[in-house]
Amino acid sequence: MNRPSARNALGNVFVSQLLEALAQLREDRQVRVLIFRSAVKGVFCAAAFPAPTIAAMDGFALGGGLELALACNLRVAASSAVMGLIETTRGLLPGAGGTQRLPRCLGVALAKELIFTGRRLSGEQAQALGLVNQAVAQKEDGNTGPGDPAPGELLSAIECQV
Repeated sequence: MNRPSARNALGNVFVSQLLEALAQLREDRQVRVLIFRSAVKGVFCAAAFPAPTIAAMDGFALGGGLELALACNLRVAASSAVMGLIETTRGLLPGAGGTQRLPRCLGVALAKELIFTGRRLSGEQAQALGLVNQAVAQKEDGNTGPGDPAPGELLSAIECQV
């Protein structure tokens, strides 16, 4: 995803472009796994797909960004990433599935705490709670993607399963 001016915000045009790209990939029988990652340093957003998906989270994954990451099968985050369902700090409720997916991931009590308080978590905290599968060191270029050892190992494990 590469919308630096809007920090990968989920606007109508962006969602339409994303859906178009996903429709093309859905037809490609060579696709065995799909990784959603941002080309915008310090920003993340992800989306769901009917093949195994991995969210590679750099920087901020707040509100809808985390909700979309929750829609992915696996989540890998930079240890310095910041994530949370922060809508309640603005008088709103999460509206993209976070109130359903977060309790399935973490349990009802912890999910309620995180949703009601809008608490932000680092990648390391998220891993300790079970929100992300792995927290990895962020490289100097800002990447946390499949080229890094830990996500690469995760991809190899997934490839064996798919």
